[in-house]
Amino acid sequence: MAGKRSRVGIVDVARRAGVSVGTVSKALNGRGQLRAETRDRVRVAAQELGFVPSAVAASLHSGRTYTVGLIMTDHHGRFSLPILHGAEDALGWDETLAFVCDTRDDPIRERHYVRSLARRRVDGIIVAGRRTEPRPPLAGEVTVPVVYAFARSAEPADCSVVVDEEGGAVLAVRHLLRTGRRRIAHVTGPHGHASVRARVDGTVRALREAGVELVGEPWYGGWSEVWGRFAAAALVREHPEVDAIFCGSDAIGRGVADGLRDSGRRVPEDIALVGVDNWLPTAEGCRPSLTSVDLDLQRVGRTAGALLLEAIQRGRTEPGTHTVPCRLVVRASSAPRQ
Repeated sequence: MAGKRSRVGIVDVARRAGVSVGTVSKALNGRGQLRAETRDRVRVAAQELGFVPSAVAASLHSGRTYTVGLIMTDHHGRFSLPILHGAEDALGWDETLAFVCDTRDDPIRERHYVRSLARRRVDGIIVAGRRTEPRPPLAGEVTVPVVYAFARSAEPADCSVVVDEEGGAVLAVRHLLRTGRRRIAHVTGPHGHASVRARVDGTVRALREAGVELVGEPWYGGWSEVWGRFAAAALVREHPEVDAIFCGSDAIGRGVADGLRDSGRRVPEDIALVGVDNWLPTAEGCRPSLTSVDLDLQRVGRTAGALLLEAIQRGRTEPGTHTVPCRLVVRASSAPRQ
C-alpha cells in the first residue's frame, strides 16, 4: 500500500525555486522588494508542488484570524440569506470565513453572540437586519470594525449599507406609466414602517414628475396576501377607473391579483400590477407572474463585505451610509396594453 504523501512545506517551495524561505514568504504574501521574475518563479514552484499556505501561519504573520461574524436578526432568512450570500462572495476573495449568528431579534442573544465573536478574535462583524428602521449600534465594547447591512445604524459615525427603496418605487411607477397606465393606485404595508414611507414617497414623486395624481390615498395594511385580496376588492369598488396598482410587497401583489380576479378584473388587460421584493416563490407563483422591484440584497451583502475587508485592512470603518440601487424585473403582470 502506498505511503501517505507528506505535506509540501515552504522549505520545499524555496528549494524548487532556488531562493530562501524568507523570499518565498515575501513573494507569496505580496510583500518586500522582489524582482518580478523572482516572484513569478516562486509562484510557479508553489503551484507545481501544490503548496497550500498554513492558515495558522498566515494568522500569526498578519495578526488576523481571517474570520468575521455575521449577525442575523431574520430567523426566516428571507432578507438575511441573500445578504449572507453576497457577503460571502466578497469575503471569499480574501479567503475569509464567516461565523453566522441568528439573534432572532433578541437583544440578550445578540449581546451573547458579540461576546462569543470577540472571544474567537474575529476580524470584523456584519450586522444584517430584516427591517429598514435604524437600529441601535451593537452593545458592549466592540473593538473590531462593524458594518450594518439593510438596517442602518442609528449612529451616524457607523458604516451602513442600505437599499434605495424610494428609487425602487420610482422605477415601478415609471414602468407602469411607460405601459400607458395613468390611473395608478398604491396598496402597501403598515403605515409606520420606514420601507412603507419610502415607497409611498417614491410613488408620489414619480407620478408628480409625470403630471399624474395618485388614485385616492395610499392603502395601508399588512404585508400579507389576505390584506392584498381585501384591498383589491375595496379599491375597485371605490375607484373603478383604476388601471394599475403598485403593491408594497410581492405578498400583497399576489393577494391583489387574486382579489382582482374574484372581482372580475383581468391582469394585466384591465389592471397592471407591480410588487416589491422579487421573492421568486411569490412573484413567479402569482397568476399571472408578478413584475417586481428587486432590492438586490446580494449586492447589499457584497458591498458590506467589501467595506468590511477595507476597514479590517485600515483598522477602522469609514463612517456614513452607502446606498445600493434597486432593479426592476418585468413579468406578465405589467404587460403593455394591446
